[in-house]
Amino acid sequence: MPPIQSDLQGFIRRLPKAELHLHLEGAILPSTLVELSARHHAQPIALAEAEALYRFTDFSGFMMAFKAVTGVLVGPEDYELAAWRMMQHLAEQGVVHAEVYVSVGVIYKGRDHDPAAFEPIFAGLERARERGERELGLTLYWIFDAVRHFSVEEAERVFRKAVELRPEHPSIVGIGLGGDERRMGSEPFRAIYAEAAQAGLRLTNHAGETTGPEAIREALSIGSERLGHVVSAIQDLELIEELRAKQTPLELCPTSNVRTGVCGSFGEHPLRRYFDAGLLVTLNSDDPAFFGSDLASEYLLAHTVQGFTREELRQLAANSIRASFLPEAAKTAWIERIESIR
Repeated sequence: MPPIQSDLQGFIRRLPKAELHLHLEGAILPSTLVELSARHHAQPIALAEAEALYRFTDFSGFMMAFKAVTGVLVGPEDYELAAWRMMQHLAEQGVVHAEVYVSVGVIYKGRDHDPAAFEPIFAGLERARERGERELGLTLYWIFDAVRHFSVEEAERVFRKAVELRPEHPSIVGIGLGGDERRMGSEPFRAIYAEAAQAGLRLTNHAGETTGPEAIREALSIGSERLGHVVSAIQDLELIEELRAKQTPLELCPTSNVRTGVCGSFGEHPLRRYFDAGLLVTLNSDDPAFFGSDLASEYLLAHTVQGFTREELRQLAANSIRASFLPEAAKTAWIERIESIR
């Protein structure tokens, strides 16, 4: 490895960073998938077979692979293992805080919507989170993610579970809408977004990934505070100005968008243009096990492909803290730490 690139990688890993768009299920590496399969299958998945699951060429293929991987997450211990391995990998990259999507809608659907099915699983997730904070110094919040194309009723079940559990579990910070935007927009969820906000939950939303800028406007109109992907905003200069003026936090995931066919290459991703336009952009890995690029790699690619300087990478790290749902005192402390890194 060239000394300059090695030095830059060290700088990136030293930067305290937050990851704000990360799906727990998408962080399960093939090796962990094999381990989970051995717990439940008479004929466990071989490593080569597991690796083959992660090869796809478009968004629909990704959705099918994601579904296959969630099929080996059966009990609380499985979720606890997945969360712990995820946190270990985050800490290795210099991530100090993460806000992680959990596909609660998938959990319910795979268990015949049994209302008692989720709490034991969440207890496993909490054990991993508490261990990560204790042993790794990494804080983590959960975002309960509904699958928008299942149904509004199923999303209501997910969001109301977040409202129910939050008083005893402040680690549940918000809600989100993942899934296929092409099949269901944001407008049908307006009422339950308002209900979640009234209960103190923060509102995130996947928008403008496989759809046009009108989907981003729709997501904003229902109260979404932070937006994931927003690739198509580049098509609407008035929208760009609105996002800049309001400093709406954006969770950008360039390699994810390349792997699902949304962008032709990392170089074509609007990351650079959004940053230069003064938008509040953050870098994220989305589903790192599926896309083969973790957060540290996204920072390195931003430098090598889109020409981000060290100071601009420092700004991206600071943006990630500012865009997080951390308390203001914690944000101030981490930003001061970022500014001290050389």
